[in-house]
Amino acid sequence: MSSSFTGAVQRRQILTLLGLSLVGGSRAALAGEVKAGAFAFDKPEGGRLALADLAGKPILVVNTATACGYAGQFVGLQGLWTRFGNRGLTVIAVPSPDFGNQEPLDGVAIAEAARSNFGVTFPVVSKVHVKGPAAHPFYRWAAAEKPGATPGWNFHKYLVARDGNLLAAFPHTVDPADPRIITAIASQLPET
Repeated sequence: MSSSFTGAVQRRQILTLLGLSLVGGSRAALAGEVKAGAFAFDKPEGGRLALADLAGKPILVVNTATACGYAGQFVGLQGLWTRFGNRGLTVIAVPSPDFGNQEPLDGVAIAEAARSNFGVTFPVVSKVHVKGPAAHPFYRWAAAEKPGATPGWNFHKYLVARDGNLLAAFPHTVDPADPRIITAIASQLPET
């Protein structure tokens, strides 16, 4: 990935945050102008995971914590990745310290714990905040898009549609194998 492309993605993220601040996060003011492809996450091993690189595919973004009581959901998320990954779904684990600081690890140790304890093979990005003023730009955008459906605990799930819009949000209490999640994902996948 060229440094000019990376710089352009970072500038878009900054401009998006400025726009969210200026309009108070108003969804009406943004009305489809900003899409998930404007955002990227740092990888713990270096580099960035740009959502623009996943354009045209559904993305399930989940704030995670390896020491959370809901950490067993990693297994269900891996099941979704195994079942739908070859049809285009990407699952992204976004470790966060925001809820009870239940992500005590940092860097690659988080991804290694998810892999060794839960068999995770989908992307695990660097630890970020997912709520409040320090939230990652993706989460600030998602909060503006679905203000009543923001993370209340670890394992909150956002489903980004193929067109880059935020399609659905599922709280931590909704298991990855729940028919509502599977139906929403399947609606975004090509027929087999």
